[in-house]
Amino acid sequence: MDDSEILENVGPRLRALRTARGMTLTDLADSTGVSLSTLSRLESGGRRPTLELLLPLARAFQVALDELVDAPPTGDPRVRLRPVQRHGMTMLPLTRRPGGLQAYKLIMPVGYPGRDLVQQSHEGYEWAYVLSGQVRLWLGEDDVVLRPGEVVEFDTHVPHALANAGTEPAEILALFGPQGERAHVRTRQR
Repeated sequence: MDDSEILENVGPRLRALRTARGMTLTDLADSTGVSLSTLSRLESGGRRPTLELLLPLARAFQVALDELVDAPPTGDPRVRLRPVQRHGMTMLPLTRRPGGLQAYKLIMPVGYPGRDLVQQSHEGYEWAYVLSGQVRLWLGEDDVVLRPGEVVEFDTHVPHALANAGTEPAEILALFGPQGERAHVRTRQR
């Protein structure tokens, strides 16, 4: 892929990131200081991206600059952890360890899941730390809203469902353990 093709793909990538996070062009303009018309032209391909425009966008989306332009991979070519869209949520794998605990950054757009909550249960164990936003956890008969800095862990045999309970995208750091494997918490002795 040559440079002009890379630059042509920036607009669709920006639009996809913005919509995945449930943001409007106005929201993005407010958070970056980039004008609404400039953002619109960037997304439609009517304006070429520059470093001065991409840096605040990368900060607003909390992604590396190379993710916005789809830069060639660096480092170990065998390890390429890419975001995955699942049921309207963005899942960014942070580990790749078959069979063990798996770590993910989950991004739930505003309004996620976009339908009535349905509890599910399955094999495993889950631990989640809220990085930003508000997350509704419906666990068994308990229904709570978790805020930044709060953590929860539970056996996934218990029926559960997650939703974005706020007016901004919610971000979670999550660990999923197979067959009931739990995270081991070590605290300082007093």
